Amino acid sequence: MPWKELVALDLRNEMIEDYLFHDYTITELGLKYKISRKTVYKWIERHEELGHEGLKEFPRTPHNCPNETTKEIVQEILNMKTLKMHWGPKKILARLRDVRPNTKWPADSTGHDILKRYGLVKTRKYRQRTPAYTKPFLHCDAPNMVWSADYKGQFAMGNGNRCYPLTISDNYSRYLLLCQGLAHPKYEQTKAGFEWAFRTYGLPQAIRTDNGAPFASNGLGGLSRLSVWFIKLGISPERIMTGHPEQNGRHERMHRTLKKCTASPPERNIREQQKAFDEFRDEYNYERPHEALGQKTPASFYHSSFKQFPGRIPTVEYDSGVTSRSVHNRGEIRWKAQRIFLSEALIGERVGLFQTNDGVWELKYGFYPLGLIDERLMKIKRY
Repeated sequence: MPWKELVALDLRNEMIEDYLFHDYTITELGLKYKISRKTVYKWIERHEELGHEGLKEFPRTPHNCPNETTKEIVQEILNMKTLKMHWGPKKILARLRDVRPNTKWPADSTGHDILKRYGLVKTRKYRQRTPAYTKPFLHCDAPNMVWSADYKGQFAMGNGNRCYPLTISDNYSRYLLLCQGLAHPKYEQTKAGFEWAFRTYGLPQAIRTDNGAPFASNGLGGLSRLSVWFIKLGISPERIMTGHPEQNGRHERMHRTLKKCTASPPERNIREQQKAFDEFRDEYNYERPHEALGQKTPASFYHSSFKQFPGRIPTVEYDSGVTSRSVHNRGEIRWKAQRIFLSEALIGERVGLFQTNDGVWELKYGFYPLGLIDERLMKIKRY
């Protein structure tokens, strides 16, 4: 059993005194101080060589490191970083290896450590990822099957204020349903934009977005307050994979044209910027031929949805016999006398539970699957 660090030096001194007074044998010293015979001999030899100073712990840091990066190499890396401040360690080392191939450069990880040591690496904060969307996307073969929505990258207008353009388009016809400049990409403003589109054009079957707020969250099922509202309207929220904007390629391509025509350069204020957006939307829908549409306009392919926006938002209901639970104000449900956290986006809503196997229940919000509850572990397995 090892000695506690706070009393180790005192115990070693006591052990040496016992040894010097010949009160104990080496074996007895080991038993008394609960150390091995080898350790007893070690401290006796240290004391004979260095006296009481020898009973202290010596530093374990090696005197030299044969693989240590030389000062000259470190300076070369720092010099390159000074010239290319926007480059990371991988690019810096790759450039140095290309310029001086005969020099033995350190690994990329070592380059990262060197730059970090000198405060030249910005540490990235851990970002909790939105759960992956695993369901297949709805096939789009008619108007209003799938709408795509996004915030085109924000930009500063002439007065210094920022503009966040909320865009919604129909995937089949490429018809640009909405292009609205907002001061902030918040839930309330985003919902108001969608409500205008729903009242004007009706409801789609699905809405495809990225994984950012306010469209999605890190909670169960990736649901946000906005996507919960979509589900209550009977709209399926679809999310592209993180880092794969090509899954919303039609919408992204429209963004490139939108930026070129309305924000390069931007207008002076939000009123003039919105006027530019409105003029672009009219031209894009009714005048500009689209190659993917056989050089016809989106308006020649689009018609409003037959499914109209309801006067009253329906509540999510379940068939008789389905077990359901209310989500309380902390985002939890009570299940089998325990509390299970689901999502704050579902506060005030009811979720349904469908038994699949012994002790395993599928959890849904309306038609939207959320995960599986194992009642033995009382944990949720996300889809």
